[in-house]
Amino acid sequence: MARGTHWSLLLVDRRNRQSPVAYHYDSYEGGNDRQAAMLATRLGANLQQASIRQQENKFDCGVFVVDGTRALIERLVKTDGQHIADLNDLVPDRRDLQGPLRNFPGRG
Repeated sequence: MARGTHWSLLLVDRRNRQSPVAYHYDSYEGGNDRQAAMLATRLGANLQQASIRQQENKFDCGVFVVDGTRALIERLVKTDGQHIADLNDLVPDRRDLQGPLRNFPGRG
């Protein structure tokens, strides 16, 4: 995959400062595995592949990252930060995301 053409999500759990863990959520066949490993190493974190539903096209990675981030935050808050959830049940909604973006200040 060409550099800069795909987004994925790296969540770094630093609750244990001695042994941080980086969870990599990639919705497109591990397209950013190498980059995630390099970043986790730079952050001193142990890299773990995290589960996320795979996108069905070549252009929704940004939607998966935004909706995945939203879902992770909601799940972490609900479990009081005790559980890093997998995102296999994530159903990204491009239209749901477009609404707030259309109303973003300074747009167009």
